[in-house]
Amino acid sequence: METSQFIERINKYFPGVVISIVEKLNDTTVPLPYLHKQLLRKDFSVTGKWESLSSSKSIVMADVVAMDSELPLKKRDSMAKATGDIPKMGMELKLNEQQLTNLYTLIATGGTEQQIAAMIFEDTPKVIMGVHERIESIFLQGLSTGYALVDTDNAGTGVRIDYGYKTANQLLPTVTWSTSATAKPIDDIETAVQKATVDGITLGVIYMDKTAFNNMVKTTQFKEMFAFSQNFVGGNIPAPSISQAQGVLLDRFGLTVQIVNRSVRYEKNGTQTTVKPWADGRVVLAPDGQIGSLVWARLAEELSPVAGVAYQKADDYVLVSKFRVNRPSLAEFTTSQARVIPVISGVNSIYTLDTKTAQS
Repeated sequence: METSQFIERINKYFPGVVISIVEKLNDTTVPLPYLHKQLLRKDFSVTGKWESLSSSKSIVMADVVAMDSELPLKKRDSMAKATGDIPKMGMELKLNEQQLTNLYTLIATGGTEQQIAAMIFEDTPKVIMGVHERIESIFLQGLSTGYALVDTDNAGTGVRIDYGYKTANQLLPTVTWSTSATAKPIDDIETAVQKATVDGITLGVIYMDKTAFNNMVKTTQFKEMFAFSQNFVGGNIPAPSISQAQGVLLDRFGLTVQIVNRSVRYEKNGTQTTVKPWADGRVVLAPDGQIGSLVWARLAEELSPVAGVAYQKADDYVLVSKFRVNRPSLAEFTTSQARVIPVISGVNSIYTLDTKTAQS
């Protein structure tokens, strides 16, 4: 690695470019593109491990006893723990010889400073957002299923992160929601809400993908519930829209509907593939607010930086670097690294409903 030939511009613009990218990612004036940024708080790990604790949190009434009598001893809540090492993730992009030649030409022919800087820093948002795309993929798979598979070397192997979802909270419908005439989505949601109430949990949000939502609003039971709420009279009841369905579930259960319709792309051996990390047809019910942590640790290169490499930190945990190499050919690299993992805590307050698998 060698110092970039554009080091003066990097020193001048690199900090501002990274800050502007982070501000865009954290902008609260527009809908956030990443659900993990809304639902997870950042949490630094000194040990490089992530940990999720959960307890039954059962509440029982105090005893009423006569004066000078002893108080009966109650048992403490049971505690469960899931833990593991925080994996490393990152990506790199480069300006090859042809792209560098184009950049030299732009400089020589009087290109504006904005045009030159745009070419030098073109890859910076890509490597930063690439980390957030991976985090979002892990989080959505983990939230919808209770576990996530994280690639470790981009060669088909990986580590499984198990958040320890409570088996009793993983529910199944009486009839799959795709069976529109006989499915009972209102009853199935009612079952989850009632179970949470017995468990002492107040649910506030219901997350579902388009598969679950579209099947739900097509069912006879849901359309009849919608028609009743609208004082609709007639036999041909239309399927409600998203806002109309949200009104039904908010009025009936006090639940806010969050539709998860997110795709991510991964690249292996030069081929890009688009996938949806949320488990198809899965519904998740949870309390309002944050439901976990984005746990991060420091990188080895952060503790021992390489001479000649220009570094910047993005969002505390993403280390972005720019440098030059001349083997096997001249190239300018932009890379990102992070040791970070989304962790879902309080898993005993998470309830899932697999709408594609009926009770046996």
